[in-house]
Amino acid sequence: MTREEKNQIVEELVSVLSSTGSFYIIDIGTLNSEKTSKLRRLCYSRQVQLKVAKNSLIKKALERIEGDYSEMIPAMKGSSAVMIAEIPNVPAKLIKDFRKESDRPVLKAASIDGGIYVGDNQLDSLAALKSKNELIGDVVGLLQTPMQSVISGLKGQGGKIAGILKTLEERAA
Repeated sequence: MTREEKNQIVEELVSVLSSTGSFYIIDIGTLNSEKTSKLRRLCYSRQVQLKVAKNSLIKKALERIEGDYSEMIPAMKGSSAVMIAEIPNVPAKLIKDFRKESDRPVLKAASIDGGIYVGDNQLDSLAALKSKNELIGDVVGLLQTPMQSVISGLKGQGGKIAGILKTLEERAA
């Protein structure tokens, strides 16, 4: 691989990594070609980009993007690939689903909105993260609950008041 080709790969990684808020560095080293193709198809279907590159090129790209990614550097040993997604928890869920039939991929490190997660033991935490839309839905649900209680209370109380007024009217007549 020529220096020019390496620089092109680094520039592509810099562009992709700096344009997204989350990315994962994984180990897919022992996957055979059939399983690697299956992983790529799964990534494509879930809108996750999978980029395979040498560790040295990934390190150079991390050094060029804004932020401190020095905690991720020691985790990059062996073969590495980068998973990039708009929704932060999708790659973690994808890894967990794919592992039902294989022992790979293994999470080396991840960056989610500036937070650094190192090690495969972080996978469950990352999969449990909620997306922006899920959080908005939770907030809307929390805001609707008190309003619904007030409205139902007013409807119930309004019915009681009407009943009392009707009873008083009948007694007066």
